[in-house]
Formats: sequence, C-alpha cells, structure tokens
Amino acid sequence: MMTKMTRSSGMPTAAIFRLGLVLAVLVVAGVFTLGVAYADPPEGQTYTGAKKCAACHFQQYMSWKKTKHAGTFLVLPEKYKKDPQCLKCHTTGYGEPSGFKDVATTPALAGNTCETCHGPGSKHEEIAKPFAQTKTLTEEQEKLVRGSIWLMVPKNVCVECHQVQGHGKRVPFDKE
Repeated sequence: MMTKMTRSSGMPTAAIFRLGLVLAVLVVAGVFTLGVAYADPPEGQTYTGAKKCAACHFQQYMSWKKTKHAGTFLVLPEKYKKDPQCLKCHTTGYGEPSGFKDVATTPALAGNTCETCHGPGSKHEEIAKPFAQTKTLTEEQEKLVRGSIWLMVPKNVCVECHQVQGHGKRVPFDKE
C-alpha cells in the first residue's frame, strides 16, 4: 500500500496545496485579507489644506514641506497662476467644488498638498480629532480613523500630471 507524502504538519501535500490555492483565491476575491480591510472613505468630504493634516501628522507635514510638490504653485510664472490647464496640476482639488479657487480665497490649497494623493480630508479630520491625544488606538478605532480617508485615491493621480515627457502635448509656455 502506498502512502501519500506529507509535510511536517502531517497533512498530505495535495491537501496543503489545495488549502493554499483556496486561500489565494479568497484573498484575490477580497473575501479574506491578510491585513485589516478598510471601508471606502465617507462621501461628501471637502478639502481642508495641509496645515490641518499637520495637527496630527506633523512629521509627514515637515517632510512634505521640503518636497517640490509643496511648491508647485510657487514655481508657476505669474501669468499662468490663473490658467485652468496649469492649476489642475499645480494646486489641490482644482475644478472640484471645495478645491482650489484662487490664492485669495483658498491659499491652503495652492500646491500639491496631502489631499492631492489622499483625497479631501474633512471627515477624516472630524473622525480622528477625538483620538488626537491617544497614543495607541484600538483595532476598532484604527479602522474607523483609517477608513475615513484614502491611503491613495483609487486612480493613478501621479500620471494625471507626471507624463512621460514633462508637459507632453500641452500648449507651449514660456517660463517668464
């Protein structure tokens, strides 16, 4: 009589393979995740600006301030600071109801702020504020806070502005 080969667990190799295959399918299907699955952020959020983010994420804010993204609006020549084609990539949320309008009314959204990548953060701020002084969140609190904003918005936001050849086929501009 032949015996099936087994791993150290005593389970037949074929059974281990099938179990692994089933788990892989469930992970891909989103039924079972290896980490915590967070819900989509709440609808109806508004842009708040990077200084609001800094209240809890100060180290990240200070790192961002040193990047070119923080100064994307400042590098625009004056004559392009009202050009919709330029503002889409050199500000946060331009064209959205609560996004950048102009420097006078929405100065906190000039440049590419946290919300360019993470989406509007008003509900995240509201939900996270009660935990500002909490050193370690419970699993439920963590899920609530992280579920109120995107880790990265679900579209390729980088490519919307960073094209293969700089400004691509946009209207030529002079740098003065």
